[in-house]
Amino acid sequence: MREPVDGRFEDLAHTGSGLESSARPVCRLGDAMVRSMTGFGAGRGSVNGEEIDVEVYAVGHKFCVVNVRMPRELGALEHEVVRIVRDQVARGAVNVGVRRSLSGSVATPRVDLSLAESYARAFAELRGRLALPGSATLANVINAEGVVRLDQRAVDMSSVGEALRKALTVALSQFESMRVHEGEMIEQGLTVRLEEIDQLVARVAELTPQAIEQYRVRLSDRIARLAGGVPVDPARVAQEVAVYTDRADVAEEVTRLRSHASQVRALMQAPGPVGRKLEFLVQEMHREANTMGSKSQSAEIIGVVVALKVEIERMREEVQTVE
Repeated sequence: MREPVDGRFEDLAHTGSGLESSARPVCRLGDAMVRSMTGFGAGRGSVNGEEIDVEVYAVGHKFCVVNVRMPRELGALEHEVVRIVRDQVARGAVNVGVRRSLSGSVATPRVDLSLAESYARAFAELRGRLALPGSATLANVINAEGVVRLDQRAVDMSSVGEALRKALTVALSQFESMRVHEGEMIEQGLTVRLEEIDQLVARVAELTPQAIEQYRVRLSDRIARLAGGVPVDPARVAQEVAVYTDRADVAEEVTRLRSHASQVRALMQAPGPVGRKLEFLVQEMHREANTMGSKSQSAEIIGVVVALKVEIERMREEVQTVE
């Protein structure tokens, strides 16, 4: 059976044995590339008196983990539910709750007439033997063990499978819509963080030459005071300044941070799951910021680096929820 839903699934097939689906994601809702791992969706399907309610919700996880809770009699369909969810979700702990309800009577009473007659004769014989007053009533016979039983309505796996497929499709559609919406919010937040990071990195690049010049002036003044009027070799001062300049050079860190920020922007427009790559890039950005801070002795630059690390940490928290 071919049934596209919101352009996401095709070739959703089912057979009389239950839910047989080869669902696969052919495209996703919206144009946003960044998707959140968290989301919620609910759906209901009804076929031939079989009603199935499905709820899907997910939280962050390093891998794709699918947990299904469903009635025992539907256990044969669990594997297909897991497969359909895995076809759509790359990362996250996904919880699927399935509830079955029936319209109309769920059980039919059955009376064992032969057993009821045996009970009636036994009651009559007992009354005669013991010379008891009264006689056995209908209530006595009905309440006797085994006379009346309830036959549960058999599970129509074909109808249940179809109802479950419909309910799961609706639930996953809502689930995907929420993930897309939250992904757009995350992308907006990351864009703001990246702009702030660009400004902070540019500020560090601007302050570094000033810090070197300030160091040269301080060093010259200190040496002049200690020398007490004795001439100082300018070459020696230049050598010390050169050593400091090499130690305080953050050009490589500035270049790497800018490169990482550019890669993050590109990933946010790339198709498919990007969460793990984003986490790696943010980790590398944090590493470069740490190196940058350790190289500087300027209080002003250190203050900028601290602000830079705060923004990177905020990015790290946000990308941890990205699929």
